[in-house]
Amino acid sequence: MSTEFLLEARDVHRAFGATRALRGASVEVARSEILAVMGPSGSGKSTLLHCLAGIYRPDQEEIIFDGTRVDTLSEAKRTELRRDAFGFVFQFGQLVPELTALDNVALPLLLAKTPRKQAYAQAAPWLERLGLDDHATHRSGELSGGQAQRVALARALVHRPRVLFADEPTGALDTLTGENVMNLLVNAAREEGITVVLVTHDARVAAYADREIVVRDGRALTTPSSAVA
Repeated sequence: MSTEFLLEARDVHRAFGATRALRGASVEVARSEILAVMGPSGSGKSTLLHCLAGIYRPDQEEIIFDGTRVDTLSEAKRTELRRDAFGFVFQFGQLVPELTALDNVALPLLLAKTPRKQAYAQAAPWLERLGLDDHATHRSGELSGGQAQRVALARALVHRPRVLFADEPTGALDTLTGENVMNLLVNAAREEGITVVLVTHDARVAAYADREIVVRDGRALTTPSSAVA
């Protein structure tokens, strides 16, 4: 099986009841590429991301990561893949509110059975790297939206995933804060050689990517940036 691309969706279909979210979507993501997936609300772009990340199983055809069929893996194996190889940043951060910022960043390592002392030793530099070392003991309710999203980014990157999936990561932020978060995300990904799949409806956010595709009516289309509305 070809490993020219790190991540592929091949003619993927996915329905939710009578609603067909994906209707033969195909996409190829190169190693260390930052790919923006654009499209209007309801176009299927987030469903495509969830299929690529092994969260949803496609109803038809294939999802391939580094030459391995993801869609045929057991739920346990897909969970393991998401834990070890993938990182996630969502629109509202989804921090655990009872935990401090440092606890949240260390959490993926602790879940992967990293010794506690080692997990926190790895987590702390990421907060410093993202300008949050003085917020390590703050809980999510004590953080601004931009600070919380930077904690979520640190949590997604702390185990150095091979792919970072970001679904509208700046959607809940003002323009200036969103630009700050995107600069941090892109710089960290490039420094670590991490592949990024970025879902957005905002052309300003998509401009940070190496390449854009547009999802319309459940299909992925490669179009010039000027054609993106």
